[in-house]
Amino acid sequence: MSTLKRTIFPVLLATIWISLSEFFRNQFLLKSHWEEHYIKLGLVFPTEPVNGAVWGLWSLLFACAVYILAKKYSLLQTALFAWFVGFVLMWVAIGNLGVLPPGLLLFAIPLSALECFVASFIIKKLSQP
Repeated sequence: MSTLKRTIFPVLLATIWISLSEFFRNQFLLKSHWEEHYIKLGLVFPTEPVNGAVWGLWSLLFACAVYILAKKYSLLQTALFAWFVGFVLMWVAIGNLGVLPPGLLLFAIPLSALECFVASFIIKKLSQP
């Protein structure tokens, strides 16, 4: 029960938070930015259920990474390192592919930082003995 309470539950709760945050940001707040950019590229912004499932998997893997970081670092260090690894590197990669709308970063930077901080907070608080 202790492992469940201190490991699995915090990771699952952080996964739910990350998934909801990603969905809200990309499907409600910024969807028009994504769609307009993709139209300019001659592409269709992917919103099929399989894409949602892959983002769900990404959220779980990201929560696992946050959990690992939280074991070694402070709350702020965990949040900052997670944000850099999870988002900055992703933006560099998708920017290199030309599929990142640059104007989106004005909203994505603070919202993703908040997402990382809350996920880190959930994991730090719930995984403590």
